[in-house]
Amino acid sequence: MRTLYCGQLNESHIDQQVELAGWVHRRRDHGGVIFIDLRDREGVAQVVFDPDLPAVFANAEAVRNEFVVQIKGVVRARPAGTTNADLPTGMIEVLGKELTILNRSETPPFMLDVEDHEVGEEHRLKYRYIDLRRPQMYQRMKFRSEMTRALRYYLDERGFLDIETPMLTKATPEGARDYLVPSRTHQGSFFALPQSPQIFKQLLMVSGMDRYYQIVRCFRDEDLRADRQPEFTQLDIETSFMDEEQIMTLVEGMIREMFAKVLEVALPNPFPRMPYSEAMLRFGSDKPDLRIALELVEVADLMRQVEFKVFAAPANDPACRVTALRVPKGGEISRKEIDDYTKYVGIYGARGLAYIKVNELAKGVEGLQSPIIKFLPAEVVLDIMTRVGAEDGDIVFFGADKAKVVSEALGALRVKIGHDRGLVAHGWAPLWVVDFPMFEWDEKSNRWSSLHHPFTAPREEDIGKLESDPGNCLSRAYDMVLNGTEVGGGSMRIYREQVQETVFRALGISDEEARDKFGFLLDALKYGCPPHGGLAFGLDRLVMLMTGAASIRDVMAFPKTQTAACLLTDAPSQVSPAQLVELGIRVAKPLKEEKKG
Repeated sequence: MRTLYCGQLNESHIDQQVELAGWVHRRRDHGGVIFIDLRDREGVAQVVFDPDLPAVFANAEAVRNEFVVQIKGVVRARPAGTTNADLPTGMIEVLGKELTILNRSETPPFMLDVEDHEVGEEHRLKYRYIDLRRPQMYQRMKFRSEMTRALRYYLDERGFLDIETPMLTKATPEGARDYLVPSRTHQGSFFALPQSPQIFKQLLMVSGMDRYYQIVRCFRDEDLRADRQPEFTQLDIETSFMDEEQIMTLVEGMIREMFAKVLEVALPNPFPRMPYSEAMLRFGSDKPDLRIALELVEVADLMRQVEFKVFAAPANDPACRVTALRVPKGGEISRKEIDDYTKYVGIYGARGLAYIKVNELAKGVEGLQSPIIKFLPAEVVLDIMTRVGAEDGDIVFFGADKAKVVSEALGALRVKIGHDRGLVAHGWAPLWVVDFPMFEWDEKSNRWSSLHHPFTAPREEDIGKLESDPGNCLSRAYDMVLNGTEVGGGSMRIYREQVQETVFRALGISDEEARDKFGFLLDALKYGCPPHGGLAFGLDRLVMLMTGAASIRDVMAFPKTQTAACLLTDAPSQVSPAQLVELGIRVAKPLKEEKKG
């Protein structure tokens, strides 16, 4: 029905007969001559209809925006003074000879030339098929396709096999709630949708597949945000007989090549590396945005002897931090803004936000402005100013609390202030974060939990401490961070049954629970499992970053809302009683209905 796409037309096609098909983007009647801007996925072409073909002209008069039409005509140069240098097809137009209306359209729910923020997101999601017609949405989908093609090519060229793993699998504790699927043939039992193909890709290594990858859908029933969806896509990679250095070099080269091909951007070679402990100390985050020059500075040692208990108590507690954050020229920040920042850090559990404004440092404490100065010895205050490198016009914020609270609160504040005050450098800042702790203490369950997942291998020298001193065990894990977003995470895996059983015990997983949930993996480890490792990249996050989209919902064809609902299909929805009977399921009445009874 077409000889080429609208956006492919150019001056080389002048005097050629062409057939085009697409949507009417805009129709203009200029006193006897009708112009139709015809749109398809590759762009827009201007088509002109003259009244010397009455039947064709009448058809052109009848079309409206978003009608689907086929046009046959001759390409010609636009008359002098009517060209449009801003449009790829702006030097030519098509003289329409035939026009067929293939389908009519009602007035669309919103215009297609609007920006994302100009239409309510719920409206966009409800009419997603219209939203995807917008050029910026098409470009994102096209970009995503180009990106995955580049990634596949890189791995295919290096001997990786694209292997699918099951979507219906066994529920296992991997950090988030599972999406459960009831079984009709085994009533009372449930499949789980995979949070990741973690166990299956390890079994593929036991199977001798050696180099595996998959672009795979994953599912997690967790609270949503801008970069999280209940179903998302990973590039999953696993390989045998390679150590972490080789794996990191391999996938770093993949990301570098993909950026060069798709964005024509040269990333650093090699990527910088940073231990987890240093990232938390300097940036309060294990995914620091290195484009922001602000850093956290420890001042606990200067506060241990002060009488002001707000600082002294945490300064003398090994589980706490007392940290300063200097903002150059931040003295301009108003009291209202400080109050807003105080509320912001409260989200992360901080009980306040102390500060000192540096008006004139040469005058000593007299040149400083803060409600807390009167509680601190002058020499301590000046030592702090020296340590953070304070200058006139700066502001210094403080955090004093449990280490986790201070890190999260000031780490987030660092990023927010960086964006608010234009302190984010242009470009790309990739980073490997390494040397993660093997475990972290979960105060809710009062036991150790895996910082990554329970199949992450410990460092060889720490295996003996897994049960006796788990808090000081480091793992062989590595995360790739890009502009403050974790885009990929992985590790070397446990490949010896005894080590895996020891890790389960350290996590408080009994032998019975381990056998029930992971028996098939433990059995597999007995049969010559090779050393192996890998990682997974969040494709949605990568596309979001690389296209500059505000949310991963803008780079997914049919995403869910923040309440995990699909406005397009009205899912989730109720099912018929007959279906429930087949599955052996009875739905409990809502609490309100029970009270009525």
